[in-house]
Amino acid sequence: MKQKILLVFFIIGIVGFFISINGNRHTMAQEELDLLTLVSVMKSENIDINEWSLHAREKGLQFNTLNEVQEHVENLRSKYPAWEWTIKSSTDKWEATATKVTSGEFQENIHVLSTLTKSTPQTYIIYEVQGKKVNQETEQFLKQELNKTLSDIFRENATIFSCIKGQLNDKMISSVTISDYMDELLDSFHAKEVESLTETDFISTSAYSPLFADHIKTKDKDMNLQLGIRTQGLGAKTTLVVGTPIITIEY
Repeated sequence: MKQKILLVFFIIGIVGFFISINGNRHTMAQEELDLLTLVSVMKSENIDINEWSLHAREKGLQFNTLNEVQEHVENLRSKYPAWEWTIKSSTDKWEATATKVTSGEFQENIHVLSTLTKSTPQTYIIYEVQGKKVNQETEQFLKQELNKTLSDIFRENATIFSCIKGQLNDKMISSVTISDYMDELLDSFHAKEVESLTETDFISTSAYSPLFADHIKTKDKDMNLQLGIRTQGLGAKTTLVVGTPIITIEY
C-alpha cells in the first residue's frame, strides 16, 4: 500500500514538474534564493539538514543546428575547464555532461541533451547542485556564485526546483501527531494546504506559500510547496522532505 502511495505522489510530482517547465519561469536574480528560504525556515524549526539539492532546467531552446549546440557547450567548457567533461553521440542524439566536486561539500552537474531531427534539434539543458550539509561555504556559493553559473549555462531564464531533506528531533513530535506537526510547519512557511495524503506514519502535503514567487496548477489551484513527513515509529527517526514548487528528492 505504501509503495502505491509513493508511486502516486511520484507521478503527481513528475506531472507538476513538466507543467511548470512549460509554464512559470524563475528569474535568476531573486531577492532571496528559494533554497535559502527553505534552509532558513528549517533552521528556525531546529531541523537537522542532511541533504539538499537545486535543479534547474531549460528546454525548447532556439538552436537552429547541432553546430550551434556544440558551440554553446564549447563556450561552457572554456568557462569551466576544471570540470570533467564527457561527450557522447549517436544517430539520434548528442549529449554533453560535466561534473565538478567542490571541496567535498557539494557537487555540480551540467547536462546538455540535443535530440536530432530532420529540422531543428530539440535541446535541453539541466543543471544540478546537491550536497549533504548547509554550512558557510554552501551559503556563500548560493548567495554569491550560483546566479553567475546559471547565467553562463542557460540562454534564458530556467525553471528552478529546490529541495531539502532533514531529520526531526524525536522530542519535537513525541507529544503531537505528524499531522499536527505538519500544521506547525505550514504555519512556519505561512502556507495554506491545497491537498494532502495522511497515513499512520506518513503524510504528504501540497500547499501554497507567499514566500515563493512561482507556482504550478493542481486541481485548478496554485501550489508551490510540497512537504513529506515519515516516521518509523516510537523512538525511531522521523524524516522531513520539503521542496518548491515540488519535491525532487526521493522519500
